[in-house]
Amino acid sequence: MSLKKYSGSCHCGAVRYEADLDLSAGTGRCNCSFCRKVRNWSIIVKPESFRLLSGENSLSFYEFNSKSSKHHFCKNCGVRTFSKGYIEEIGGAFVSIAISTLDNVDLNDLIEAPVWYADGLNNNWHHQPAEIRHL
Repeated sequence: MSLKKYSGSCHCGAVRYEADLDLSAGTGRCNCSFCRKVRNWSIIVKPESFRLLSGENSLSFYEFNSKSSKHHFCKNCGVRTFSKGYIEEIGGAFVSIAISTLDNVDLNDLIEAPVWYADGLNNNWHHQPAEIRHL
């Protein structure tokens, strides 16, 4: 396990966070309607591994369908930085951090990070969809 403290932010810098992440443990992409539209690539952590440093007043969020996740984004620049939610099938409470918002990540760490493809479209979280090339 290679736990590191990363910092991240939205494009305008209003929203800033830090998180303790182990990229070598895996990242994820999903085929649900939301993740496909935002080209989601994220890493899921327990809430205690995530700290919002600034920008709480700059955040808004979007929920849909089962409302099991709040997809937070900056009201100023529109960048989706993280989601918070609760889905029993993936371990309960979580924070899903958009990989693209990490500021101090090493390119080699991203290249080497395993990617899990989840079939969220069918709520079949522990199985990969038949087709992943478009994700």
